[in-house]
Amino acid sequence: MFWWFERNGTYLRCEALNSPDGGFELRICDPDGTERIEHFPDSAELTRRQRAVEDELAADGWSGPHGWNL
Repeated sequence: MFWWFERNGTYLRCEALNSPDGGFELRICDPDGTERIEHFPDSAELTRRQRAVEDELAADGWSGPHGWNL
């Protein structure tokens, strides 16, 4: 699943996916290309973190999420 946030014409991408070694990953790619990867043992932990990231981004002036499931 991919989704984007927009602020002043720049975009930040988030991606949630299965981790190759089990569990889940949350990838956040900043507008400058910097990528952060966080690992979670289960989908409940991933979902909690996704919501926290969305709240943090909204507080920083980002609009979104925009995106879709793949």
